[in-house]
Amino acid sequence: MQNEVEPIKDQFGRVLKDLRISVIDKCNFRCTYCMPKEIFGEDYVFLSEKELLSFDEIVRLAKTFAKAGVEKIRITGGEPLMRKDLDKLISRLSEIPGINDIALTTNAVFLPKKAHKLKEAGLKRVNISLDAIEDEVFTQINGKGVVAKPVLKGIEAAQKAGLKIKINMVVKKGMNESQILPMARYFKGKDIILRYIEFMDVGNHNGWNFNNVISKKQIIDTINEEMPLEPAEENYYGEVASRYRYKDGEGEIGVISSVTDSFCGTCTRIRLSADGKLYTCLFASGGYDVRERLRDDISDSQLEEEITGIWGRRTDRYSDERSENKHKNRRKIEMSYIGG
Repeated sequence: MQNEVEPIKDQFGRVLKDLRISVIDKCNFRCTYCMPKEIFGEDYVFLSEKELLSFDEIVRLAKTFAKAGVEKIRITGGEPLMRKDLDKLISRLSEIPGINDIALTTNAVFLPKKAHKLKEAGLKRVNISLDAIEDEVFTQINGKGVVAKPVLKGIEAAQKAGLKIKINMVVKKGMNESQILPMARYFKGKDIILRYIEFMDVGNHNGWNFNNVISKKQIIDTINEEMPLEPAEENYYGEVASRYRYKDGEGEIGVISSVTDSFCGTCTRIRLSADGKLYTCLFASGGYDVRERLRDDISDSQLEEEITGIWGRRTDRYSDERSENKHKNRRKIEMSYIGG
């Protein structure tokens, strides 16, 4: 069901279509590029239950966003499957008029027990994070010594449940460029889309340096040499991944190149953190506290007006400006806090 509302546009004419909801800031992994264990150690203080948005609050916000034109929702974290009864939230979100797609980003470890229930609740798709297929590399990345097998079991469970699957692999020089080909070989022909992601400067603790970026061109050239590729057309306006088909017809891959390319001009996404702040950019320094407004008994009409105003005033174009060196040393919100 499509939303029959007047599109809300920001200062650059970009339309609001996607809402990403972080439901928890905790994760069972400590990936070096996201939640390094040196920072997020045993004594790290995560959000309390009271600080998290309740399911009622999330649903109320989602209904308001749907009225404003949002059609797609993605549930993120942290690791969203660490939030109790997540299937109940997804069931409620799937009943909202205008919402026609609900997806989940996860490391897949909990999917064997939860995939079927999530599908029944209305989940359509999962994006599964897997940065290496070889255990020696993967255990170093995830910071918990977890081998690839539990993730692969989660992928299998998602397939059995009938969920559409994309695999997300962050590629960082010196970390896992050796896995570009092994990952492509493993997932080729399995009806699963593998997406390579350039190492991004999200957050403040991942030690980002442009010299650590493996570019889209390098990734494609590496795969194409062994498994010939050809460009494929985009599926929809604002799609962030550049698509490539295997010439032998054995599926496709994608590359999310938000460092060497910019997607700012077609960005339709707004993000809601686990504690109820709205961010109009993945690289934002600050957000808008809607939790406080919800708990101050804001009316539905006022809430809709505020959300419309937040998007309408939006001028974010971080990736464009990064290339112009305008944001050196700027502090940014952590990836684990808003879920990518």
